[in-house]
Formats: sequence, C-alpha cells, structure tokens
Amino acid sequence: MSVSHASVHPVEDPSTTDGGGGGNNEVPRVRMKDIQGMPGTPGGFALRIWQFVFAVVGLCIMATTSDFPSVTAFCYLVAATGLQSLWSLSLAIIDIYALLVRRSLQNYRVVSLVTVGDGITSTLTFAAACASAGITVLIDNDLDFCARNHCAQFETATAMAFISWFTALPSFLLNFWSLASR
Repeated sequence: MSVSHASVHPVEDPSTTDGGGGGNNEVPRVRMKDIQGMPGTPGGFALRIWQFVFAVVGLCIMATTSDFPSVTAFCYLVAATGLQSLWSLSLAIIDIYALLVRRSLQNYRVVSLVTVGDGITSTLTFAAACASAGITVLIDNDLDFCARNHCAQFETATAMAFISWFTALPSFLLNFWSLASR
C-alpha cells in the first residue's frame, strides 16, 4: 500500500460499525480532538488574526512617529512586531487553507515548526515590548520629556506589542504541550 506522508492530510472518521453484524461491540479507537488554538482549528485561526492585528497596529503607530529611530528599543519593537505580523499572517493563511479543505495540521513536523516559530516570535515580541516599556517609563516619568516626544504613541505601540505577545502565548503553549504529550 502506497501511503502519502504529506504535511497536511485528510481527517478520517473512524467507522462505528464493523460491517459484520455479528454483535461485536468493540469501541472504535478514539482520535484525540483538535484543541482550539492549535494549527488548523478555528480557534487557532482567531488567535493568528488577533496576533496579526495587534502587531500591525503597534508597528504602524510606532513607525508613524518621527523620532522612533533615535531609540534602539523602539527600532527593536518595530522589527519584532514586523516579524510577528508576517509570521502570524502566514500561519493564518495556512489555517484558512486547512479549514477550507478540512485538513488536519497535526503532523509532527508541522507542529514542531510552528512551535519553534511561535516560541521565537513571541520571545522577541515580549523582549521588545519590555525594552520599549522601560524607555517609555524613562521618558515619561523620570525625564519628563513627554512634552517634546510622542509619549502617547510610544505607550500605545508598546501596549499593542504586549497584547500581541499575550495572544501569541496560547498558540505556543498549546503547540508545545501537543509536542510534549506525544
């Protein structure tokens, strides 16, 4: 029998009858349900969309200020949210495909790749948000330079990065748990 080992494979329902009609009441093997939030599920798609939206909003707000390039932490925030938005958009497109053709993305290699990517992008986004929050507090509270800077934009972009990280964290944890439980 020639079996394909594609990354995206069809989900088959196990047969509930044995076809023999001989009173054999064996319970079919139960396939573990896809947990919402994992790749190829509506919950996973929703998380990817929210990750993308918050990362893009933070990126656009920070990029529209004229003096963000003068602070390294703000440049790091722009780079990290840009990477987060690209990663989330690409996985959202894959999730749309999997949902439309009713395919499962629970292949070990796919889940491993998504887990590593989620871990890297969420760590970078969190680190950039923390660094930007530190600079924003320094500018606002310690130096009292908010009259001459775009403090409201800096704070909003930093908050959007934190929210983007907060929506990326469940994706990473669910995928990591899925790998660990195999």
